[in-house]
Amino acid sequence: MKTSWITIAAISTFLAALPLAGQSPRTPEGKPDLQGVWTNATVTPLERPAELGNQQFFTKEQAAQYAKRMIENGNSDRRDGGAEADVARAYNNFWRESGTKVVPTLRTSLIVDPPDGRIPALTPEAQRRAAVRAEARRLHPADGPEDRSLQERCILWPAAGPPMMPVGYNSNYQIVQGRGYVTVISEMIHDARTIPTDGSPHLPSNVRQWLGDPRGHWEGDTLVVDSTNFTDKTNFRGSGENLHLVERFTRTGPESLTYEFTVDDPASFVKPWTVQIPMTRAAGPVLEYACNEGNYAMQGILAGARAEENAKR
Repeated sequence: MKTSWITIAAISTFLAALPLAGQSPRTPEGKPDLQGVWTNATVTPLERPAELGNQQFFTKEQAAQYAKRMIENGNSDRRDGGAEADVARAYNNFWRESGTKVVPTLRTSLIVDPPDGRIPALTPEAQRRAAVRAEARRLHPADGPEDRSLQERCILWPAAGPPMMPVGYNSNYQIVQGRGYVTVISEMIHDARTIPTDGSPHLPSNVRQWLGDPRGHWEGDTLVVDSTNFTDKTNFRGSGENLHLVERFTRTGPESLTYEFTVDDPASFVKPWTVQIPMTRAAGPVLEYACNEGNYAMQGILAGARAEENAKR
């Protein structure tokens, strides 16, 4: 059978339009396409469990056993432990999205540096800040809304980012790219973080923001996001307002993206530390988190605190 030059040309055009093996899909601007809905849900812990010592990777058998144990321990439908434990579990297991497997690398911790898989020690200054906060919570647990956590007040969920950590549910993020900007939308408490990639400078140091001041640039096929100008209220694992956070987003396959961040805060940690979290594509869409500042639950919390105070008089 003869093959016409028209057919060959059509096939050649079709093949040329396909992405090469191992090559990231591109946006019209030629940048790697990070867009879509991604989840970072996993049972791998942030820090390596003490019983694993210096073991950096699970065996496949250990990984399966560990995942099974974490799923059982995190089952909110359990009814052991008494009424207080039952209430503390809050939601039925149906509503949770805690992940069912360890990360594909089989690492025993999300922390990849330092090698011990542990958060470095806090500096004396950070320990002092933590003690002051703890004492304030003890003496004034609910005098007013300002005494309660940011997540209870529906302002933001610090663990959901930045940096972006797996949480018990709503561990989903949508990335949208445009010319000069990338936006990351968090399903947990509805935050949208717009990251300029146009080379614009950081805000003046006296301007502080809940989510910091991000600036992005490309290093090869990796989006690097440099964030400064945090407030002293959005501390991450003991960090302070001078936290310097560097995040890296790298497309690693049609259904995968690697997210990595480094916490650099000499005033709070004795040395920097780095976390790596493989993310996978989720069906989406990112749903509305119907939580608003001043919600009725806050009224109940404060009313309950007043009732406890009156009962002690």
